[in-house]
Amino acid sequence: MRRAFARFVASAAFVQLSGGLVEAMGQRMDAAKPLPEGLVLRTGDGFLYAFLEDPDQVSIDTIRRVLEAGDGTPAHLVVLTPGHLPLAIIAEVQQRSGTLVEGARFAELARQLGLESMLGQEPRPPAASRPRLLPSAQLLDAAMDRARSWLEWGVPALALRFYRQAAELKPGFLPAKIGIGRSLLGLGLADDADRIFSEVLAQRPGDLDARLGKAAVLGARAKPKEEIELYRALLAEDDARVEVRAHLVAALVELGDWSAARVEVEAMLAATPEDPQLRFLHSATLTRTGESGTADREREEARRLGLTHERETALCLHLGLPPPPGPGTEASVSAVRRAPRRAAPTRAPRGRTAPRSTPRTARTARRTRHREAKPRPPARKRK
Repeated sequence: MRRAFARFVASAAFVQLSGGLVEAMGQRMDAAKPLPEGLVLRTGDGFLYAFLEDPDQVSIDTIRRVLEAGDGTPAHLVVLTPGHLPLAIIAEVQQRSGTLVEGARFAELARQLGLESMLGQEPRPPAASRPRLLPSAQLLDAAMDRARSWLEWGVPALALRFYRQAAELKPGFLPAKIGIGRSLLGLGLADDADRIFSEVLAQRPGDLDARLGKAAVLGARAKPKEEIELYRALLAEDDARVEVRAHLVAALVELGDWSAARVEVEAMLAATPEDPQLRFLHSATLTRTGESGTADREREEARRLGLTHERETALCLHLGLPPPPGPGTEASVSAVRRAPRRAAPTRAPRGRTAPRSTPRTARTARRTRHREAKPRPPARKRK
């Protein structure tokens, strides 16, 4: 298949990488079409993958031509590029309910599939496998790990691909099937997700994950109160179900009932006070209920406990909060503290890490104190 791509307009190396990614994901390709900016592939499960080599050459017209590259059948758009697209192009992709995999995420996908050498990177050392595990079981574990990672990173299109790959490796594997349902839900395909969860419950009526999925389907169908009632019914069966309470918090946040969400988050924190994500959620509920000072301290505590910048950004996106300033920007912690008193922070550089720098306000205060400490010359008398 890769030799057939050689006639395409994009560079040979990028075309080879695109074909390798599709093959490694186990995709069944229905059609391929070259564009001046890259390559468009339509797969058998209704996805349209657009591999765009140089983001500087991509325009809004490119995205339109990508969608026209199919046969007119509605498809889920996934745009993949090794660089970073302009904000206007990102907005266009999102407006069309597309998925974007760019920059570091693109490189991570290639590394996960063992194609990092095509990016000019050193091969990643093989992961330690569990002893006495059959090769087929190792492949299943790898597919599930990839699927969970992409779903956690908020890219359900790729999570769905890997969950389906796991289901093909082990037909009837319920965790993979539930993952497929969650991914479909993340793509806005509530009816398809509902059917998957119903199939799981037909096999295992008490499956908690499938029951949670059915509740989430109600939320996707704009029935948040029914969704919340179902979560509360599950908690009435077992009050110690932390994952149920987490879904309840998400539903309350979606409904805008931040006071009730705060009560549930604090109940969860009482059992696991060292959980960084819970600390962040507590910070969000405190912000929304008018306790910004305490909220800032909670967010800093969440970071101290291990909340990564990437995960914090994803949580902010889900909760409708301003994104945190990047690790490479000045005063990452203080900027969050100042955020409620000014406009949302500008988008931070991606993929950079740096130690926390001294807040600008502190440096300004030190310079002021230094100037005040200097003896001033006596004032000259007027003649």
